[in-house]
Amino acid sequence: MPFRLLTVFLTLAVLSTGCGFQLREDADLPPQMARTQMVIDDEYSALARRVRVMLEQSGVQFVSGGQASAILEIPVNKVATDVLTIGDNARVREYRISHTVRFRLLDAEGKELLGWQNLRQAREISFNEQRILAGSREQEYLEEELVETLSRLLISRLETVPAGSG
Repeated sequence: MPFRLLTVFLTLAVLSTGCGFQLREDADLPPQMARTQMVIDDEYSALARRVRVMLEQSGVQFVSGGQASAILEIPVNKVATDVLTIGDNARVREYRISHTVRFRLLDAEGKELLGWQNLRQAREISFNEQRILAGSREQEYLEEELVETLSRLLISRLETVPAGSG
């Protein structure tokens, strides 16, 4: 029996590496971000919390103004819901949830390390009156997915900053 178990694990290991699967590694961020201040209107928003966690996992320490070696400004973090179609009974049938983020990275002296970046993701939802609770939960899942996707895109953009900038 132990031989079979070992064979199964080895087979899974070979298959998972063969398909290109890799665990997500820490972001390769510029050294200026070692001590970062994040400037965002709602520091408790889902996006702010997710970006903070992802950056901390990559070794970034969050500090206040005078101690910062970099400043991550996120002045736009907006979620909008737009109606796409309305049914015969004058009720919404489909709508779109979109999340827009605008950000830039500055060094301690205020010099731009990464100019203004705009990110936008959107998802569409069909509304079914018979499944109101399922629809609201689906909306929550989509909003969480948008936050996760935008956070990863934001981190990817920060990785493009050359190490010697500033």
